[in-house]
Amino acid sequence: MLTLVTGGARSGKSRHAEALLADAPRVLYIATSQILDDEMAARVRHHRDGRPAHWRTAERWRQLDALIAAEGDPDEAVLLECITTMVTNLLFAFGGESDPQTWDFAALERAVDDEIDRLIAACRRCPARVVLVTNEVGMGIVPENRLARHFRDIAGRVNQRLATAADEVWLVVSGIGVKIK
Repeated sequence: MLTLVTGGARSGKSRHAEALLADAPRVLYIATSQILDDEMAARVRHHRDGRPAHWRTAERWRQLDALIAAEGDPDEAVLLECITTMVTNLLFAFGGESDPQTWDFAALERAVDDEIDRLIAACRRCPARVVLVTNEVGMGIVPENRLARHFRDIAGRVNQRLATAADEVWLVVSGIGVKIK
């Protein structure tokens, strides 16, 4: 079963996703963040400290289909946090060292879509419950700069694809989860 949990920043998405798996005997937590500074290290530490000690953690943001295996343990649920961080990491990896103002966003989106195709296929084959956490990025104003606009558009389309593929979708607002699918 594939579940997508979405919502704004600091909406309670993580807590809600973790609560959905509270009765799972084991959980593989896939963390997609890269620790690039002290602030991110503190955020990761805060999330890590809030998870049950028996949860297994994998820190990875690409080729996630290799972790979410069809031959996996049906009793080990998977929680992937977070899709939008993964998309950010993929865009910068595929964009390389060049100036983001020169990026071919159509080509970058195709590369991200390939990664998402593999992720969706892996989630469908996985014998355990899979919960994906993502940020709802389309409820604010149109971003001022080109990179942010393209990121919002790509992340929004990724979220739509994942919501379509998911068996259930939750929107979390002010710490309250509302099942929308």
